[in-house]
Amino acid sequence: MTPNVRLKTAVEEAGFTQAELVEKLNEQLRTAGHRGTVSDRTVRYWLTGKSRWPHPRQRAALEAVFGRPTVELGFVPPEGPLLRRTFLASTTATAAGSTLPTTPSTTGRVGTSDVARLRASLDGLMALDDARGGHAALERTALSGAAECLGSQSRASSQRVRQRLLGLAADFTATAAWSNIDARHLGRAQGQLKEALYLARMADDPTAEMRVWNSVAMLAHQRKEHNQAVDAAHAAQATAITRRDPLFASLAHARTAVGHANKGDRQPALRSLGFAEDLLGKANPSTPRPSWIAFYGPAELYALSAIVQDRLGDAAEAEAASHKALAVLPGQFRRNRALATARLGLAQLHQGDTEQACDTASTVFDLMAGGQLPGRMRSLMSDFYRDLQEQALTCPVARAWGDRYRDQWSRK
Repeated sequence: MTPNVRLKTAVEEAGFTQAELVEKLNEQLRTAGHRGTVSDRTVRYWLTGKSRWPHPRQRAALEAVFGRPTVELGFVPPEGPLLRRTFLASTTATAAGSTLPTTPSTTGRVGTSDVARLRASLDGLMALDDARGGHAALERTALSGAAECLGSQSRASSQRVRQRLLGLAADFTATAAWSNIDARHLGRAQGQLKEALYLARMADDPTAEMRVWNSVAMLAHQRKEHNQAVDAAHAAQATAITRRDPLFASLAHARTAVGHANKGDRQPALRSLGFAEDLLGKANPSTPRPSWIAFYGPAELYALSAIVQDRLGDAAEAEAASHKALAVLPGQFRRNRALATARLGLAQLHQGDTEQACDTASTVFDLMAGGQLPGRMRSLMSDFYRDLQEQALTCPVARAWGDRYRDQWSRK
C-alpha cells in the first residue's frame, strides 16, 4: 500500500485540515444533488493509498474542490475493462463522459458529432498518458479507438467525415505506438507507426503525419539509431503543418537537435536548438491544436535543451535547463516532471555532485508513487544507476540510493 503523496501535497497547499476537506467535498456533493458520503475514514483511505480510485461522484467533488483532474491528485484508475468505462473521459468539461464502445456500432450514419465524441475520447487518453505514461491498457484502448474509426467509415455521412475518421484512426494508432515507445516495447511501436503514417497520408492530415515522424525520431533515439533519428526529425520539419504553425516547427527542430547531439555534432545541435527557441517565440499559445502536442512549450523545450547540453558534455548548462523546465512545467504533466527530475539528477551527477544527484533522483520515485515507472523512465533511471556505479558506488549515499533503485526496479 503506497501513500498518496500527491493528494497529501494538494491538501497541504490548499491549507485544509482533514475535517475541512471532508466538509468541502460533502458540500460539493450536496450542491450536485447527492448525499454527502465522504467521511474522515474515506479521506484517510485516500491518503494512505488503501483506496486508490474514488467513486465517480467523489471524483467529481475532488476535481471541483482542487480544480484539477483526479489523476493529478495521485489517484490511479483500475486496469482492464474498467479503463474503457471509467477513464476515457477527458479531463476537460467538453469531453466529460465520453467513452469508446467495446465494438463499433453497426447502425445509423456517422456524422460530425460522432467525430467529436471520438476526438474527446482521444483527449482522455492523452490525459491518462500525461499522468501515468505508456502501459498496456492505454495501448489496447487506443487500438480499439482506431478500429472504431475505421469500422465507421462505410457509414460516414460525407467525404469530409470519412477523412476526419481516417485522421483520427491515425492519431489513435500513433497513441498506441507512443504508449509502446514510453513503455519500451519498441518492436510493437515500429509496426504501429508505419500503420499510423499510412493512415495520416490517406487522410491528408499533415498534423497527424508530423506527429508520426516525431515519434519515429523518438523511437530511433531509444534504439540509439541516431542517423535515422535526424532523418525522421527532418521529415517532421518538411510536413505542411510546420509551415503554418511555428509551434510544430519548433518541436521538429528540437527533435533534430537531440539527434545531432547524440551523434556528437555540436554545432548542428546548437543551431537546431536555436531555431527551436526562435520558432517557439513566434508561436501563438491560443491557437487551437490537438491534445497530443499540449506537452510541448517552454518547459519541454528546456527539458530537451537539457538533453542536448548533457550529451554535448555541458552538464552545468544541462542542470540549469532542467531547473528551468521544472519551474514552468504545467502541473498535469506528472510523467514529464519525473523525467525532467531524472535528467536534473543526471546533470548533477555528471558534475560530481553525488549526494545532491541522489537526492534529486530519489524524488522520481515519489513523483510516480502509486504506479509503475514507464519503461522509458526505468531506462533513464538505469542510466543514472550505471553512471553512479562508475563514479561513486562506495559512497554511503550512493549505496542507499542503489538499494532503493533495486527495490523499485523489482516491483511489477
